[in-house]
Amino acid sequence: MFLAMRVETDREMAANAFARRGKAYPYGYCLEITQDVVTNLRARNARARSSAARALSAFLKHGGVGTMVWGVLRDRYFQNAIQLGSLYVDVANDSVDPLKPKVEILPMAESGLELVRDIPHFARIAERYWGVRSYANTALPALAPLFPVIIVDPDQRVLLQSKTGYMMRLLASDRFQKSERWLSAAPEPPLAVVQGVRNNCPADILAANPAATREASLEACRALRGRAASLDAAWIDRMGEMFDRVPQIRILNVPAKSIAVHDMTRTNARSVTGVAALRSNKINALALDGMGV
Repeated sequence: MFLAMRVETDREMAANAFARRGKAYPYGYCLEITQDVVTNLRARNARARSSAARALSAFLKHGGVGTMVWGVLRDRYFQNAIQLGSLYVDVANDSVDPLKPKVEILPMAESGLELVRDIPHFARIAERYWGVRSYANTALPALAPLFPVIIVDPDQRVLLQSKTGYMMRLLASDRFQKSERWLSAAPEPPLAVVQGVRNNCPADILAANPAATREASLEACRALRGRAASLDAAWIDRMGEMFDRVPQIRILNVPAKSIAVHDMTRTNARSVTGVAALRSNKINALALDGMGV
């Protein structure tokens, strides 16, 4: 059934999909493939007549939920998939290795998918999977509590990380203490990275970040702890908009890993509803930014 859904997804996406890292679709399209299948699951299932389709219809009719999930798979890379009841359903299993089956279904407990525990965990997988180098975000301290990581990829592009619903919830859940610990211990980015980011930022973002120091980033985390009442959806939206306006730049002669196998996406989640709500989330399930199907 899911293989049939992939045929439809491939038909819709492949023709207009540009190559990533010089490799043709579906390489690098894990997120987009999964989103397409989830978005169209009900309609495609309604057209199906197989025993699998009938089983899925019964599951959904009686309250079952299909949810997009994201995490670290087998301690090797980040992965988007679907949690369907107690099943792990990877409908983009070939998005890194095109020789693998397009779909993999396993009990969730056997899938090897786990939550990102903290920022060092995120950075370690990012460096291994994307081939990047990770630094503390000292270039734009006002953004550092929610986006504490600057990465330099193998093409020497500089990007902030990570505008994902789960990571934002994780960092807000302890009032940005995880961010503060990372910012206090992680290596600072090379001067060329800091200058490149700041020299290309819009004037209002630069004005909101007058200093580019480790201490300024740490202070931004501490200051937010006294502002719990004002960290609402509007604040999240402002931070997200500022993130989106930070330019993706390329800096030459900055150390970067030489080998990467990745489908790196700058952001792979929608905006969340507010830090107050996020802080109460115990981060005890793999589901994030759930899409009930």
